Amino acid sequence: MAAKITAVRAMEILDSRGNPTVRVFVTLCDGSTASASVPSGASTGENEAIELRDGDKKRYLGKGVLQAVGHVNDIIAPAVTGMTAIHQAEIDAKMRQLDGTDNKSKLGANAILGVSMACARAAANSCGLPLYQYLGGSGARRLPVPAMNIINGGAHADNSVDFQEFMATPVGAPTFSDGLRSIAETFHHLKKILKSRNLATSVGDEGGFAPNLPSNEAAMEVILEAIEAAGYKVGKDIAISLDSAASSFATDLKGAYDLKKSGGGAKSREQMLTMCEAWVNKYPIITWEDPFAEEDWDGFKAFTAKVGAKIGVVGDDLFVTNTKYIARGIAEKAANCVLIKLNQIGTVTESIDAVRMCRDAGWRSFISHRSGETEDTFLADFAVAMDSGVLKTGSASRSERIAKYNRLLEIEAELGKQALYYW
Repeated sequence: MAAKITAVRAMEILDSRGNPTVRVFVTLCDGSTASASVPSGASTGENEAIELRDGDKKRYLGKGVLQAVGHVNDIIAPAVTGMTAIHQAEIDAKMRQLDGTDNKSKLGANAILGVSMACARAAANSCGLPLYQYLGGSGARRLPVPAMNIINGGAHADNSVDFQEFMATPVGAPTFSDGLRSIAETFHHLKKILKSRNLATSVGDEGGFAPNLPSNEAAMEVILEAIEAAGYKVGKDIAISLDSAASSFATDLKGAYDLKKSGGGAKSREQMLTMCEAWVNKYPIITWEDPFAEEDWDGFKAFTAKVGAKIGVVGDDLFVTNTKYIARGIAEKAANCVLIKLNQIGTVTESIDAVRMCRDAGWRSFISHRSGETEDTFLADFAVAMDSGVLKTGSASRSERIAKYNRLLEIEAELGKQALYYW
């Protein structure tokens, strides 16, 4: 009885881009309370769950979320009040039933996810457990390797770089805190190098620098220079993770591309494949996310066949945290890793189901933030709970990104010598 839900309410807040999002508060009958704030993406897959926006151009340029807030307060709250908060799957199933659509377009994935996350956190508080142990069990003790976004391009920055994220990944560090320190130091050395060349050190949505560079390759080269300047060995201490977000520069989502921001020009699937394979052979790349567009399954399959034994080929827009698409990817060997974004699918339960499907297939799951974030640290606990071993949560700047890193430092300190950290 202690974990019975007695109250649920939502409000409109602002995310890291100054756009509205949903915050939900849940209260249980034992007095336990919790809140959760919903992230929002800029580079979104066509098959993601629907983020409900008001469309009223007189408020926040049409991006208000008062409808989603109203759906929490008027429809979801009465339905879940009285349910037991520890029964996460039942609560999430109830909300999906209330919505009745495949993509949560009626109530809004932002409304549903806010309640789902807040219920999980309230239940953890009621049980007297940290969120990572409540969701992951007593054995949850592996800290994720942080893939830190240090150069932004694509849809996340107004610069001359086509690929969306260039990330420093500390694969050789003995602990999470050591790994975080190494890439933070690399980030600061990168800033010095950019300043010395009179390049911009302003940052993109996720905190990475967004300089105008002569090519996509130049972004890689300057990162390698920064790693060495920070005193680390390229490939051994710190490797590179990429997110092309190729749908953003695809002229035909099924196999035609145009690297127009960098002046790289139009490329066929085969030309992209040749270029990407050459990069894998030349640079210390350890994972590559969305190297092809979300409908270019043939491109993904060909790339995975060529380099999948060497690196992690990560599907984001291809899979959108949806077991329907992940199952197809597994069957067709379209990748070997899946990016997990809670708001792509809309509930905690479905996100866990996606992670489980990856694990059962021998694939890795990478937990990820969105470009529009809040100071909510749910994601950090979720990454430890899921034992996936990798987390994307932005750069060593912007407090909404740093909040996740600081939460992981807290978890590491709490676990002490029992904490695990490895690639």
